[in-house]
Amino acid sequence: MGDRLDELGANTEVALVTFTAPESLADYLDRNDLPFPVLRDSERDTYRMFGLGRGTIRRIWGWRAGLRYLELFRENRLHGWQRATDDTLQLGGDFVIAPDGTLAWGFWGDGPDDRPDVDELIAAISAAQ
Repeated sequence: MGDRLDELGANTEVALVTFTAPESLADYLDRNDLPFPVLRDSERDTYRMFGLGRGTIRRIWGWRAGLRYLELFRENRLHGWQRATDDTLQLGGDFVIAPDGTLAWGFWGDGPDDRPDVDELIAAISAAQ
C-alpha cells in the first residue's frame, strides 16, 4: 500500500494503530520508513471499538502463516528471527473513516495473513470521499 499512497485523495489521512511495546515500536520504525503516523494504543481500546477480537493458536500459527513467513524469507523481507514480544493472537483490520467521522468501510482480518486487496482499499477510500 505504501507505494500507492499517491493514488489517494489530497484530503486522505493514513495512520497505523498498534499496541506494540514502545521499544519494539521504536525498532520497527527504525527499520521501516513509513510516510504516515503510527499511533500506539497500549490498552487496545481502538481494537475493541472496531470489534477486533483474537484468533486461535491454530489459525494464527498454522500452515498459512508458515507459508507467508517462507515467502517473506525468500523476498528477503525478514530482518532476522525475533521472539514475539506482543500478543500474537490479536487480530487486525483496515478501516476507512468518512470525512463526517462515520465508518465507511471495514475489513476484519481472521489471521496474520488476511489483508484486504490494495485495489479494494483504495476504491473504498475514493468512495468515502
